Amino acid sequence: MTDLTPITALGADKPAKQQFGPLRISENPAAALASLALRRGASRPMPMGLELPGPGKWAAGHGVAAFWTGPDQWMIEAENRAIEDFAADLTAHAAGCSITEQTDGWTVFEIVSESGDAPIRAMMEKLVNLDVAAFGPGSATRTGLHHMSVFLIRRSGDRLAIMTMRSTASELWHVLEETAKGLG
Repeated sequence: MTDLTPITALGADKPAKQQFGPLRISENPAAALASLALRRGASRPMPMGLELPGPGKWAAGHGVAAFWTGPDQWMIEAENRAIEDFAADLTAHAAGCSITEQTDGWTVFEIVSESGDAPIRAMMEKLVNLDVAAFGPGSATRTGLHHMSVFLIRRSGDRLAIMTMRSTASELWHVLEETAKGLG
């Protein structure tokens, strides 16, 4: 039998991390992801005790986080659970919902600023066509970034997550690197 070795979306055995002035960009392969959609007639669940957010919002608590992706649809995140069957666990906490495993289909990059929200805002202004001032902590949206479709999640004033399809991970990493270098 072939000896298989897991690799990250960027093709390495360890997640990529890089510092650019006050900004640290890192690959987050430990995040588990599952989509949740209400079925017709189902009531809105509170998976694992988390109240699901409305349009344009992200919420975290009870070991999970969620952001709205469309009417009666959310992406649910769980840190450090990528190697588990997170979708099965979520299914047990969300009766009447359709749950689909998403972990291997997406890549999450975390951007952290060591000097407040100004570097995060400056980076967003270079990357996406959004009202950065209105996209504060707890916001989430799907948008275009260069030629890619991404989800942006403003985890806090000094933290931004950008999620892209795994197939475009290296392209997004390159864009983030070049943008962060240009801000320095």
